[in-house]
Amino acid sequence: MRKKPRTSRKIARKEYLKVAKKRKVSYQERRKAIGKQLKYLKKNLGNIEDLIQAGASLENLSKRQKNCLETIKKVYEQQQSMWENKTQSVPQRIVSLTQPHIRPIVRGKAGKPIEFGAKLSVSCVDNYVFLEKISWENFNESCHLKEQVEKYKETFGYYPESVHVDKIYRTRENRN
Repeated sequence: MRKKPRTSRKIARKEYLKVAKKRKVSYQERRKAIGKQLKYLKKNLGNIEDLIQAGASLENLSKRQKNCLETIKKVYEQQQSMWENKTQSVPQRIVSLTQPHIRPIVRGKAGKPIEFGAKLSVSCVDNYVFLEKISWENFNESCHLKEQVEKYKETFGYYPESVHVDKIYRTRENRN
């Protein structure tokens, strides 16, 4: 039976709370705290890799736990990359361990500058709703108006009598 590897869980938690409880945190303090947390996480991921190299198997983990471990590795890589490059964003950024496919969508609205979840484009015909596009990534809806109208014609054999859209669709190209 192998000895359980040492972790710095309690120390890491104290370090985190030291910064999290502050009302205002300077850029340098936040950066230093993130660096420390990344080091603790690197140490723990290294311990897991060492256990695997020593013959421990991931067979005892459930599918959900295996997925979570892989997601944690990806999040670590993303956060480490952002910390090293001093950036605030990374492509395909993971913001949820349990739902890694969800992406933040910057909306710029008052009260809720960022939204989470799928972005979809739908059309309504005779009280039936048709899903035209669904994506977890951000996209501009106005670019797909022509495609949706053409798809309508393909489905029903004629162009719609009228098209009702939001302001975002009123581009010069779409009006033409």
